[in-house]
Amino acid sequence: MSIDPAAYARLRESADRLPLIPGIGKVEIAGGMITLALPPVEQHAWAIVGIARQLNAQLPRTHPGHVAHAGAELEDASRGRLRVPDLMVFAEAAPEGGGPALLPHEVLLVVEIVPKPAPRSAPEYEHRARVRDYAAMGIPLHLLVDPRKGTGIVHDEPGYTSRKEFAFGDTITVGPWTLDTGVLRTYA
Repeated sequence: MSIDPAAYARLRESADRLPLIPGIGKVEIAGGMITLALPPVEQHAWAIVGIARQLNAQLPRTHPGHVAHAGAELEDASRGRLRVPDLMVFAEAAPEGGGPALLPHEVLLVVEIVPKPAPRSAPEYEHRARVRDYAAMGIPLHLLVDPRKGTGIVHDEPGYTSRKEFAFGDTITVGPWTLDTGVLRTYA
């Protein structure tokens, strides 16, 4: 789904003007709306660290000059999307391009950790939307980790036509990388 470029530009301008508010983790744009998210709980943050460490240890061999980094923005203005994935793999030089966010063609992998839900949240819906967004953006690989259930899914192939499920404790392959999911913990 795309959005009128002028409408997206107005949303982006509004998002950029939002003041930094303690306790707010991410400002995103999707579905023609600006959304604000709470920062992750501790287990969520440790999952990001555990995956990033493993990827960063392998990247000098598989993709020299690339980094697994948390907190960067990913923008596809043509689709009206501004996302802040939990973790992305991209060239270290990519942020030097001058733009406020990474562009989809600069990203090799997006990692999302399902949050510990609030009583009325709908993480399944939210993550289905993210999977669709990242596939439409052409991100080659997507790793979805679900600490609520101790499971996850590796999406790959063009359009994420391939989906490999795993359980925490499995050793998985994500593109050229091997990850030990035994470092991941379920939410208490």
